[in-house]
Amino acid sequence: MVSKNQIKLITSLQQKKYRINNQLFFAEGVKVIQELLQSNFELEHLYTTQFDFEEVPAAKKSLIHENDLKKISALATPNSCLAVFKIPVQKEINNSGLIIALDDVRDPGNMGTILRLCDWFGIQQVVCTKETVDIYNPKVVQATMGSITRVNVSYVDLSEYISETQLPVFGTFMDGENIYKTALPQEGIIIMGNEANGISEEIEKTIKNRLSIPRFGDLQKTESLNVATATAIILSEFKRNLA
Repeated sequence: MVSKNQIKLITSLQQKKYRINNQLFFAEGVKVIQELLQSNFELEHLYTTQFDFEEVPAAKKSLIHENDLKKISALATPNSCLAVFKIPVQKEINNSGLIIALDDVRDPGNMGTILRLCDWFGIQQVVCTKETVDIYNPKVVQATMGSITRVNVSYVDLSEYISETQLPVFGTFMDGENIYKTALPQEGIIIMGNEANGISEEIEKTIKNRLSIPRFGDLQKTESLNVATATAIILSEFKRNLA
């Protein structure tokens, strides 16, 4: 059984203000939960419909019915398990190597995919404007497929952060230099913009290195790329010479 108070708490964690107030978030699915359990994230409680997760102490695990899982799940079709974790203390920003900076990225799926891409390409640090979607949003956690445990995400005043850095700053624009013909360093800040509006005017003023991903279609009518897709292309190019 899941008590009414537990249901109320867990469902409230779908909203950012309650995640902050309680310093808790939840994850769903065996893959994501296993990744979190094997990391430095601290488990608050696990709810599962299966006789699994034998490594979890009985005091922190509840075997529940599928109907109870539906009451606490954020998914249209719930998985077999849901786990509540404590939000860890934010780590210091690692100001070395390549850093992805997200300027008001709002879509949880994009955010989660970008974190998976960073994990794949060995990017350890992501900095975000405070308007960027919360990393502990359940849809973000789900989309990361465990990469949330290996990428450090920090929320900052992005203009101030850029003004203080010694690293080169890059951004993508329609009128930028062709990324396939540009010599790219192994250190720098790569700024990715909002899904609808791109990089904000305030942040654009701080960018000295303007890059573009050229269109090859005959009609040249595609207006833009999805921000996660663009991130994949850009990181691939920055890393290509290391392969």
